[in-house]
Amino acid sequence: MKAMILAAGLGTRLRPFTDRHPKALAIVNGKPLLQRNIEYLQQHDIKEVIVNVHHFADQIKEAVKKNNGWGSAISFSDETTEVLETGGGLVKAATFFEGEKNFVLMNVDILADIDLNKLFYRQKIEKNIATLAVSKRTTSRYFLFNSYGHLCGWENVNTREQKITRFSDTMIQKAFSGIHFIDTKIFSLIKQRGKFSMVDVYLDLSKKYNIGYYDHSGAKFIDVGTQKSVENAENMFK
Repeated sequence: MKAMILAAGLGTRLRPFTDRHPKALAIVNGKPLLQRNIEYLQQHDIKEVIVNVHHFADQIKEAVKKNNGWGSAISFSDETTEVLETGGGLVKAATFFEGEKNFVLMNVDILADIDLNKLFYRQKIEKNIATLAVSKRTTSRYFLFNSYGHLCGWENVNTREQKITRFSDTMIQKAFSGIHFIDTKIFSLIKQRGKFSMVDVYLDLSKKYNIGYYDHSGAKFIDVGTQKSVENAENMFK
């Protein structure tokens, strides 16, 4: 199996570090985020990874080269001319996944000990086009799932914006954790082009296809997006 790590973002919340470096190389207890996530994927026997790059792309490439990919075969998807967001970035790297049945997509600034096998299992038994890692936590934006565990909408509780894609008497709020397990059939179904988010893809596809979830509440998880969260991550991940 293969994976893609999304590392093209500017990381503005991690300033001043990201004024001179990519967020992928932010250090948590002596290891950059990119290394930690490559090693996390290795724990699940995933050793072929593509990384999209934009902000200080050369620093990421040099770190990977210097460390021999930390034991994995690392490829790059170059977005130096324009950041394509999660969906556009994935589509640009689509050829990397030719011949694969499923793959993992994850954000570089997420650290977790989530058992990916649980996502694999849910994907298989529910025949989802994608299975998303989620948890019960407070945030401003939620995916909404029906009682069958299928995506039926999205909402921003601060602005009260809501997008409903399937009618359901029950809508369960789940906070997305930035880790996706995706069937490669999705590439033939994505209609969007250029720069776009996977959130829009999932909402569009959920009208006809099952997008499921795995709730990892209780597992270690942190979004390492600010300097304070780096400090918190160092207490969680040694």
